[in-house]
Amino acid sequence: MRDWRRGPPSPLTGPSEVTPEDIVLAAARLSGLVRRTPLLDVSQPTQALGPGGPIFLKLESMQRSGSFKLRGALNAALTLDPRPTALVTASGGNHGAGLACAGAQVGLPVEVYVPKSTPPDKRARLVRLGARVHVTGEVWDDADAAAREATAAGEGAYVHPFADPAVIAGNGTVALEILADLPDVACVVIAVGGGGLIGGCARAIKAARPEAKVIGVEPRGAPTLSQSLAANALVTLPEITTRAGSLAPRRSAELNLKLARQFVDEVVLVSDEELEAGVAWLRSELGVAAELGGAASLAAVLSGRFVPPREGPTCLVICGAG
Repeated sequence: MRDWRRGPPSPLTGPSEVTPEDIVLAAARLSGLVRRTPLLDVSQPTQALGPGGPIFLKLESMQRSGSFKLRGALNAALTLDPRPTALVTASGGNHGAGLACAGAQVGLPVEVYVPKSTPPDKRARLVRLGARVHVTGEVWDDADAAAREATAAGEGAYVHPFADPAVIAGNGTVALEILADLPDVACVVIAVGGGGLIGGCARAIKAARPEAKVIGVEPRGAPTLSQSLAANALVTLPEITTRAGSLAPRRSAELNLKLARQFVDEVVLVSDEELEAGVAWLRSELGVAAELGGAASLAAVLSGRFVPPREGPTCLVICGAG
């Protein structure tokens, strides 16, 4: 169990590894508490997804709270020991919603710090889910600093949206479901914000199928991980220009960068217009709702930024409904 009194893991000195066993234990811990989301074959009849092999969508947009974020948030909440007085985080909306649902399940109040760029409907949803919302700063990084200050003053346990090993392990349970339902998967394509989802999923996938490819997708207006990988060091972006707020931290963290460097094969960039096309395709073809960031994996394929392999199935993770 993690001792919340130590505060959030430091990007430079916190745990440097998330093991496959951590992810398996998270799956057992979360069993019956999160939805096993559907895996949908979309290879036919449309040819819009190109000439590659079969394409499947992992619909984490249908998870409780509206995104994969519940998995990591609840795994973190369930491993805090001793029990804190509250759960505190910074979020563009989705992690806050996941933590609010997690707080309700474990019986703890939740405080969510959001930047001014968070859409009003997302703020209102956080309130409906029972969170107390604090609006501060222009971007997520500003809200994160405020949340850290609050927990340093004793206002509960801070749960980082992407740089917490327990959050990453919980997120990795998405990959365990993909591997169980699609054991011959050749490639998994995953949206990247801070790197908490792709880090956990890539760790699980490479442990089970080292030959499978893991592809990340970032907005052109927030290439946080791709620039850090290119520099082989954490990069702080001077500005964020994408409207995909769920994929837009100015800086990732050392743990996420390490996982990506070891287990992610490639990161591609897509424009906001290409993200919009992905959202529209999901709505028109499947009647599935997704936000810009949630449709990033599909946008990469529709735009040709990533071409799925002909040999074996590709899984695109639709990570949030928004």
